[in-house]
Amino acid sequence: MKLSRLWQPRNPAFWLMLAVNLLSTALAWIARNLELAPAVALTIAAFAIGNALLGLYLMYLLMRDEPANPAGNA
Repeated sequence: MKLSRLWQPRNPAFWLMLAVNLLSTALAWIARNLELAPAVALTIAAFAIGNALLGLYLMYLLMRDEPANPAGNA
């Protein structure tokens, strides 16, 4: 697995990973900084954790996949 494989702007999974990670960051900020009822705060925190796990899974898939046409092979 190579970290450089994360940058795949033509792959929809790349953009989904970015969106999910941004959303989980925003949800975590909301849960931490706003005065919310405990049930609402726990629900938002659960969604933030779920989004973060989904983002990690997408990162793993992007790093694991090999390029469709590796350099040097025609």
